[in-house]
Amino acid sequence: MTGPALDISSLHAFYADGGSATAIIEAVFARIAAVNDPGIFLHLAGKANLLEQAAALGSFDPVAKPLWGVPFAVKDNIDVAGMPTSAACPDFAYMPKADATVVRLLKLAGALVIGKTNLDQFATGLVGVRTPYPVPRNAIDPALVPGGPSSGSAVATAQGIVSFALGTDTAGSGRIPAGLNNIVGLKPSLGALSTTGVIPACRTLDCVSIFALTVDDAWRVFEVVARHDATDAYSKTVPADDFGRTLPTLTIGVPAKADRLFFGDAVMEAAYDDALRMLMELGHRLVEIPFGDFYQVANLLYEGAWVAERYAAVKDFFDTKEASFHAITRKIYGGAKQLSAADAFKGLYALQALKQNVTPLIASVDLFCVPTAPTHYTRADLEAEPIRENSRLGTYTNFVNLLDLCGIAVPTGMRSDGRPASVTLLAPWGRDGLAASLARDIHRASVLTLGATGWPQPTAKDTTAVDEAELIDIVVVGAHLSGMPLNAQLLALAGRLLRTARTSDCYRLYALPGQIPTKPGLIRVAEATGGEIDVEIWQLTPAAFGQFVAAIPSPLSIGTIFLSDGTSAKGFLVEAAAIADATDITHYGGWRSYVAAAT
Repeated sequence: MTGPALDISSLHAFYADGGSATAIIEAVFARIAAVNDPGIFLHLAGKANLLEQAAALGSFDPVAKPLWGVPFAVKDNIDVAGMPTSAACPDFAYMPKADATVVRLLKLAGALVIGKTNLDQFATGLVGVRTPYPVPRNAIDPALVPGGPSSGSAVATAQGIVSFALGTDTAGSGRIPAGLNNIVGLKPSLGALSTTGVIPACRTLDCVSIFALTVDDAWRVFEVVARHDATDAYSKTVPADDFGRTLPTLTIGVPAKADRLFFGDAVMEAAYDDALRMLMELGHRLVEIPFGDFYQVANLLYEGAWVAERYAAVKDFFDTKEASFHAITRKIYGGAKQLSAADAFKGLYALQALKQNVTPLIASVDLFCVPTAPTHYTRADLEAEPIRENSRLGTYTNFVNLLDLCGIAVPTGMRSDGRPASVTLLAPWGRDGLAASLARDIHRASVLTLGATGWPQPTAKDTTAVDEAELIDIVVVGAHLSGMPLNAQLLALAGRLLRTARTSDCYRLYALPGQIPTKPGLIRVAEATGGEIDVEIWQLTPAAFGQFVAAIPSPLSIGTIFLSDGTSAKGFLVEAAAIADATDITHYGGWRSYVAAAT
């Protein structure tokens, strides 16, 4: 690629040295011409208009505008004022009057929209070929599918046409195209990025995703757009300040060997093994996790409730202009018309039952590392098996939003056949920074060039490792246990589960009256007059510990709890006055057992 590298660090260094945004816009259009792929963009901004926008930015100021002069692309199911939105369906196209919230925030930060990108129609598919327009070419190997639905955004980024691009992710479309094109794909926690101005696929599962050349770039964009939006009923405030602080040793869950699916692709399996060795060399601990229930969750995504939700998003248009749909998309949406409300509820019940099984598994590790895709498929493969191969690509992606996990796809190297290898890191809701921090370490260790550009990775800023000695242990006994209603408070503070344990036999456990929902109270009694109570020991940084303790309501308090193994740690206790009318539940041996019996 000619001209400066377009990763944001290199681009801003170019601007700081006196380079102009005008020169970058000229370079962008030169790259579009050089790549010569008519499948990437469905609409391009006019060069003259972009030059006017660049001139209006004024002097380079990355503090006031953290994305000053940074070119980006937008998937064509996300509104950009003045550019048509079609979702890759010409008959559906309309001209939005306002930017989607995420686009507006990026423009305010100084970024420049280059154009709208191609996709699997109505964001349905993981292959990138379900479009009435030319199919974007995979940036690494044109024989391969580009991945979808966010195909154009991924290829535009991988080819160095833009610094980053917006996609969406319901079933993996922010991760699969990234993995197939040697770039980073950040899939935020649900609600972190507003979906106002985004055509829904599954409204309850959709999120806007970010494609970038580096993890630092993806996070810089995330920090700009992770804002609560009152116009989006599903918007949430997600922590965005924990990037760059990695523990020296993380416990990382990986699919048990017997459960790993590569569909006969031994080369991809070897690449995944190489990635796991890389994690161990970085000092982390791997734990094999049974993955059967995760796969069952994944299978639900294209059954009952969520297929019906896709149909509901475009029902009026589909019912009147069904012939406008791509053949495969039409088949999927048409099948939803036969579903009943009972089918939807059956799916919701099945998901809830599976969540009961996987929640303790998720809580048992800091995060997961899975293959981004189980194998590579060529465009010829998709012509022969358009539905089966698409489904297989979602093996490690389809369950993620259903389980409210965040994720980031990161390149790990090139396979022995020269095709890209990638893993995806998955973490509980709100732990985006943890996943991104480890992803940055992985990308740096891979020493890969960026996308298909040949540009080297920029010099990375040093990450700040958390000293394990700084962490404070805290014993939790009730609603903060993993999988319980208040566990999210610990996760939001980047808490990590250290181990399970039991108290010494000088404690009694009570179900407190007047607590909604019911909460337990642990109180110390004379030695051998109580019972051993199941607890969990979590770890927090000093700042997080202080924030957590400050929010504890009366009659609960924090004191020293002695454990059956002779150790002790700070943890939850209850004031003596609070147990006067409480129910003694010590004989259950723990809050989780009591709740299970009560329900």
